[in-house]
Amino acid sequence: MSLSSARQRRATPASPPSDDGYSKESKEKKPRPIDGEEENIRWFLPFLALGLLRHMSASSNLIHDCDEVFNYWEPLHFLLYRSGFQTWEYSSNFALRSYLYLFIHALVAGPASLIFGEHKVWVFYSVRIFLGLISTITETVLVVALSRRYGKRLACYVLAMLCLTSGCFFASTSFLPSSFSMYAVTLSSALFLLKKYAAAVSVAAAGVILGWPFSILVFLPVTVCSLIRGSFRRVFLSGFLTSLFLLVLSVIADYYCYGKWTASVFNLLKYNVFGGGESHLYGTEGPLFYFRNGFNNFNFAFVLALLFLGIVPFARKKYVPDLLIVVSPVYIWLAFMSLQAHKEERFLYPIYPLICVAAAAVIDIFPDFFHDKYSSEQSIFEKIAKGLRPLILGFILCASHSRTFSMLNGYGAPIQIYQHLEYHEDTGPGSVLCVGSEWHRYPSSFFVPSYISEVRWIDDGFRGLLPFPFNETLGGTTAAPSYFNDKNKASDEQYLKDIGACNLLVELDLRRPFPSRGSDFSTWETLAALPFLDRELSPALYRSFFIPYRWQQNNVFGLYKLLRKLRADQE
Repeated sequence: MSLSSARQRRATPASPPSDDGYSKESKEKKPRPIDGEEENIRWFLPFLALGLLRHMSASSNLIHDCDEVFNYWEPLHFLLYRSGFQTWEYSSNFALRSYLYLFIHALVAGPASLIFGEHKVWVFYSVRIFLGLISTITETVLVVALSRRYGKRLACYVLAMLCLTSGCFFASTSFLPSSFSMYAVTLSSALFLLKKYAAAVSVAAAGVILGWPFSILVFLPVTVCSLIRGSFRRVFLSGFLTSLFLLVLSVIADYYCYGKWTASVFNLLKYNVFGGGESHLYGTEGPLFYFRNGFNNFNFAFVLALLFLGIVPFARKKYVPDLLIVVSPVYIWLAFMSLQAHKEERFLYPIYPLICVAAAAVIDIFPDFFHDKYSSEQSIFEKIAKGLRPLILGFILCASHSRTFSMLNGYGAPIQIYQHLEYHEDTGPGSVLCVGSEWHRYPSSFFVPSYISEVRWIDDGFRGLLPFPFNETLGGTTAAPSYFNDKNKASDEQYLKDIGACNLLVELDLRRPFPSRGSDFSTWETLAALPFLDRELSPALYRSFFIPYRWQQNNVFGLYKLLRKLRADQE
């Protein structure tokens, strides 16, 4: 055998390529480890961070809307304790509210009421902690999904905003269908990013039927794209069967409570869409209302979220189409809701987490505007832009904390005042608690101790229809009382005629020229009084955001009071 032929035979089999990861070729061929734990956020960190913040929200959150009390907390209280206020929407003549939604929360409230007995306030906070847990789980899945698709940095930015922005802090533990829809939007978006298309559509169906039917617009982009990308038959059947199952459960729950076959989901749609519903009777706002509220709750993160569409042409490879699909409901929902005459802050809750995602994406992509693709080195402007990212995020989080602090300290008095009731049992059994113009800040019957036999409204000039106690004589939840109407017309029976029957009184003294009832010291004694921010007389900047050394000085405060009628021997 010649030497040349031996060399040829040794050279014939190609040497296997090195797989040690150090060669240039192997680095180019090796795919990015999308699901590698070393490059992604693990489940524990976001769950812990969100869990701590949601627990804080559950324990300190305000009740931002009287609908939360009278349409959800009060009916839940009635299901547990057979007492509570009823609104016209729960009259069997109208049947606009779903009892299935209440039953889900009763799964927690029922056992809690057995454990805590007469301590109803603890039942209230048990339900809130349950809401915070749902929020924590859904947002954790979203953060992990973003980490796996777009990397740690974007996921960390979103996590920080979910934890600390005022909007998410307040909405996460509110007992409202719009908050439930927000949980579903968060989870459905996360499942879409994880390519779990059938599950994403099922969760969307639950958010619409169990939560808020009108939020179907928010779920539309993810649902349509899931049907296109996944197995159409499997995804469609998943959504259809989930919808059918929940609708059947809803009808059964409504039949059990309303005493007749009805579907509250369709009744609500019929009233608001097809039946000429007069939601404008409950207040109208201008077209910029949601933009002002968005800025208050997210400050400059809201502005960045609106700019997301502008950066899409520069970030097509990174964010298009998936992230664009996920955040597109922000713009669809803002446009649709701004066209409606009746506006309320809670109507934006379903898109709150998506605002955080859109804003975080803009911050994340910011240095790319200064990147020179023809140069291997970073320009000075790109380096500066990278350094600005944490500063921008930090400013947003500081402003958010400022907003949250201002809200909790400025408007936290009502819940704290009602908690003082449990320390005044010496008022005596069968006491009557009266509330005047502050009926809309009543925090629910969970805060009313057993020695108080009833809560009554007194006439302070409000001419709309107020809630009435559920009437067991007329049938409780099956009742259709004659004093209810859908025109927001006051009933002659809603006010207590004899104010002398009041033993306790809650009122807000804003120190206006006209005297308050509590100023009559010959009739009332003050049991508790806490400062309450006077919105009308306080500057917008200082009442909206806490500014150290200025917030207390520049704002004007009234007193939120719990009063007790003096006994004859004390007068």
